[in-house]
Amino acid sequence: MSVPPYHVSAYNTAKASENKIHDDATAQRFGFKGGFVGGVNVYAYMAHQPVARWGRAWLESGTGSARFMKPVYEGDIAEVSAVEDAEGLALTVHSQGVLCATGRAELPGRAEPAPALDDFLAVPPRVNRVAADETSLAVGDWLGMTPLPVTAALHAQDLADIRETDPLYLREGIVHPGTILRCCNWVLTHNVILPAWIHMGSAVRNLGLAHVGDTLTVRARVTKNYEHKGHKWVELDALVVANEKKPVIHATHGAIYRPRQVVEAA
Repeated sequence: MSVPPYHVSAYNTAKASENKIHDDATAQRFGFKGGFVGGVNVYAYMAHQPVARWGRAWLESGTGSARFMKPVYEGDIAEVSAVEDAEGLALTVHSQGVLCATGRAELPGRAEPAPALDDFLAVPPRVNRVAADETSLAVGDWLGMTPLPVTAALHAQDLADIRETDPLYLREGIVHPGTILRCCNWVLTHNVILPAWIHMGSAVRNLGLAHVGDTLTVRARVTKNYEHKGHKWVELDALVVANEKKPVIHATHGAIYRPRQVVEAA
């Protein structure tokens, strides 16, 4: 079965956020064309293709990954291509003739059991956030997120913001995978101060559906904190949970929490 390319007019939903990598002036000062469209939004664009191929089955038990190489900018067209092979779909995102992201989506023949909730410590977000560094994001630290109630209004706005065209989400009240992955961003931003940071990639295993009316939280552990090419990187092992009892996704979530451009501009 062939999956035709999917085209999205990219939209920067985070222009007013604390993360100034989404702000035109800041990003231009760092040498970019403008503020980045968020990586979780690009992942949301990519997620259209496996749903077009496998339907809600992929949302229930499929896997997805994305690695972001170049920014996608607001107003530009993001073209998501899917090439089927023996394992699943190889995904790419091009914009303005530039390869911006690569990834994969698969639908295993037999779903493995979800991780045990007891293996992921539930903690509240920190009361007092401090700057992100090797101490505040120490390997082994557990992080929690301010709960997110998924209202009908939030659900509809998210689908509009990511320009999702598949009627499945509105028809069945299913929370979009891009919305769910965004929680892995929030488990960082709800705990440390990140003036300018970049989501670099995620590997996701879908464990079940979340619906309008559910409340989402995250149980995440810092697994890596290191420097590479002048950037400071962090990696999380994260479980997004609905209503504190139902695992929804298990993700490895990676980010540059202090780009070298920030250091150079200091």
